[in-house]
Amino acid sequence: MKTLVCLFLFLVPCLAENFLLNGEQTSVIDYKMTQEITPSKGIKELVLSYVVARSFRSPSYRQEIKNYNLDFSIKPVARYTETDKRGNEIITVKWNNPKKTITNTLSFTAHNTTSLQILETDAPFPPGNFPAEIAVYLQSTRAVPANYDIIKQKARQLAADSQTQFDAVQKILTWIVDYMNYILNPESFDALYAIKTQKGNCQNYSHLAATFLRAVGIPVRIVNGVTIKEPYDVKLSNGTLTMRMAQGRHSWIEVYFPDMGWVPFDPQQMQMFVSNRFIRIEIGVDNDETIADGSVRWTRVKGSSGQVAFRETYDAKFVTDNVNLFAERTDYGPRKMLFTPEVETMFSQATIALAAAPSPMDDGDIKTLKFNEPFEFGNLDFPADADFLQTRSPATTASDGALEMRKNFLVETAEYVTTKGHQYAQIFMLEKPLQLENIGLALHKFGGDGQLWVEVYRDDGTGVPGEHITTSVYKTLESIPLKPGYRWVNFDFDEKNVLVPGRYWLALGFTGSPIVNWFFSYGKPSGIVDGTRYKTVFDETWGRYLNYEFNYRIVGKTGS
Repeated sequence: MKTLVCLFLFLVPCLAENFLLNGEQTSVIDYKMTQEITPSKGIKELVLSYVVARSFRSPSYRQEIKNYNLDFSIKPVARYTETDKRGNEIITVKWNNPKKTITNTLSFTAHNTTSLQILETDAPFPPGNFPAEIAVYLQSTRAVPANYDIIKQKARQLAADSQTQFDAVQKILTWIVDYMNYILNPESFDALYAIKTQKGNCQNYSHLAATFLRAVGIPVRIVNGVTIKEPYDVKLSNGTLTMRMAQGRHSWIEVYFPDMGWVPFDPQQMQMFVSNRFIRIEIGVDNDETIADGSVRWTRVKGSSGQVAFRETYDAKFVTDNVNLFAERTDYGPRKMLFTPEVETMFSQATIALAAAPSPMDDGDIKTLKFNEPFEFGNLDFPADADFLQTRSPATTASDGALEMRKNFLVETAEYVTTKGHQYAQIFMLEKPLQLENIGLALHKFGGDGQLWVEVYRDDGTGVPGEHITTSVYKTLESIPLKPGYRWVNFDFDEKNVLVPGRYWLALGFTGSPIVNWFFSYGKPSGIVDGTRYKTVFDETWGRYLNYEFNYRIVGKTGS
């Protein structure tokens, strides 16, 4: 073993959430993307582009693409293929004066494998010189401003005393995982926005990681592709962790190691690998450059205001899917969840300090309080009422006068939570006493009938729902609007329930046959790592948990 353990301890209670992952995923996936493009009157020329998904091999993730096919309901007047300076193979198609809806279908079969065996690397830090084709991924750009003084200072601070490249990379990524909070629809996608606001989507995570790593001389390229929502289980010593992502476009990175080549990372949660639910399509220096795949351009006849309506759906069928993954929690790493295979090299191991638990209150303290101050908290940030099938970046005017829409990374992250035999629960933590009035859940009704309600439980002291406290007023499914998107559905509480500071669980209950999705956020914006649980009718305990946090809102009055 080459691992050098340098353990930095804080003099407060600590709990790291770094998981060493081992095992393998092998799948054969029939993938299909369908686009519907409807031109309005006055469109003169319509141009679409696609990047061909290619086979790829790394030490931890392999992708083999077969049977690539691209069909159009209306034959284009031109179709040509070119390879750009990053090696992306781009197909461009064109129609003149389109009048009808054009349906395009892209399909292929992906043989994907994620293999999480022990990785060995001796790559030193700071790194040496790189050949020109690798050094290009050290450049500073608008979205990846690696030459900014504030960036270089922070990156050097994070990577200080590193002797190996992996040590520097994992220190920087650990900081990003804990520093950043995921949101679906940020105002900007560059690294400076991320570091200033402490939030962003997958593009911000990728740009921020690339910025810090390039600032200390480590080449990073941006990867665009698609993730598939098919969940998979990771076996733990104390239960099962179910991993799931959205189905749609995603951005991640690949880091260059001189002795291993390009190695994939998802800066939100994975280092030295990505799962085989990732389909790799396009690479570039940043997301300002990786714009060919999914680009829609059009020109208009003079005086026309013609626009293009766009709808895009993804379908992935698993012909085979073999998952055999095991995870072991370590005593070092970030406070938020991070997965990595075991790496044999020299690196430091650092723990992250957690805030102290709120002080308990007794009945005497509660009786003297006057609950008159409005209070609201929870995991509140989600794109309300968004129609995810029709989300696209706004049309902009290119330098040649054409209008252009680029791909959008706004994806639907939601769980079907009224499936029979499953119940879902979300932890929430109170630092102040609260007189509970209602609990809102970010829900989307697709149909069905029946009733929904919310139950509140105390935490039993071991991190699972315990004693039942109260149940909300029942809500009929007919009272929830049937329209696209997610919105707050409020569940009222008749009783004057007073909750003292501490940990609680809310769980969704239902009867009948409702078809309802509950929106979730990547990571744990407001709760603890294992604070999203589910169980089946066959489970005696809440031993199953999820790698995300449901969007919820607690409303009431706090006391003074």
